[in-house]
Amino acid sequence: MRLSYPTNIKIIKLPCTGKIDVLYLLKAFENGADGVYVAGCMEGDCHYLTGNLRARKRVEYAKKILDEVGIGGERLAMYNMSAAQGPRFVEVANEMTERIKELGPSPIKRKSTVKGSK
Repeated sequence: MRLSYPTNIKIIKLPCTGKIDVLYLLKAFENGADGVYVAGCMEGDCHYLTGNLRARKRVEYAKKILDEVGIGGERLAMYNMSAAQGPRFVEVANEMTERIKELGPSPIKRKSTVKGSK
């Protein structure tokens, strides 16, 4: 069964979410992402033992930074799911897409549009 998720989702595969760095998350917003979510394995089931726990801490830290700089931490989320939960992945993709639609474009995009119109 092929599952479909919104076409605006860009998947970046890593061997483990523990490889996520706060800089990668922030760079995604700098490069124009309106929202980002990290899909990691279930807590306690990480092949690399604690990678997903490290990832969660990094995501939470990046959310604080996004709040401080005015982008909004609600544009970043982390979800835990197993590789066998394809329908859950689609559900999360749709949920994040709707959340971002409600929030509107990233404030970074709005600022660059205003600068470009002068």
